[in-house]
Amino acid sequence: MMTNNKNISVLIIEDDAGIAEIHRRNLMKIDGLEVIGIATTKAEAETLLEVLNPDLVLLDVYLPDGNGLDILRDLRQKKHACDVILITADREVDTLQEAMRGGVVDYLLKPVVFARLEESLSKYLKQKNKFGVLDDLDQSVVDSMISTGTENTASQVRLPKGIDGVTLDKVRVLFEQHNEVTADKAGVLIGASRTTARRYLEHLISSGELEADLNYGTVGRPERTYKKIAR
Repeated sequence: MMTNNKNISVLIIEDDAGIAEIHRRNLMKIDGLEVIGIATTKAEAETLLEVLNPDLVLLDVYLPDGNGLDILRDLRQKKHACDVILITADREVDTLQEAMRGGVVDYLLKPVVFARLEESLSKYLKQKNKFGVLDDLDQSVVDSMISTGTENTASQVRLPKGIDGVTLDKVRVLFEQHNEVTADKAGVLIGASRTTARRYLEHLISSGELEADLNYGTVGRPERTYKKIAR
């Protein structure tokens, strides 16, 4: 029997630096994970994979200088002992089939809802912990390892019309950098209109993540100021 309390080291391979940073910040909230690098190109990813030897890779398919599936093939050919979660906008069935043949842990479609990624990572960590304490296998253990455990995921994380997961995570990140924001300020910071920003802010109020106060300022009409609810 073997136990292992070491954090799982994670390499993020994502062509959009902003999305990669969102993933990094979200992963920082999960105990047991440590982001050790970010690569935004295939060439950079190949170098970091060799140097850092991560336990887990969050892998994008579309990279500016190549394809993430080529990275997956190379990892398997070289027998790298790392796991892979594929995160992609590619909705081709062939891509999913090749990813499954490459033994990916999970396959997430963009825009990624953090709750879905968090569930995938939580299941992954539980599996790693089980491997650390098992002496041998029986069928029930194998079944618990291999089953997806996400039968209810779609209903749990389905977003309302007009709300996408990537933009929602960008808005959430604002409250790690600012104590409070207005819809105008949020729009500027995420590169969207005031109306769009307010729609996302109001959604986060309805989900219990934010609260709002009226700020009367010195002149003009009052404006809603949004801030994170203290837990």
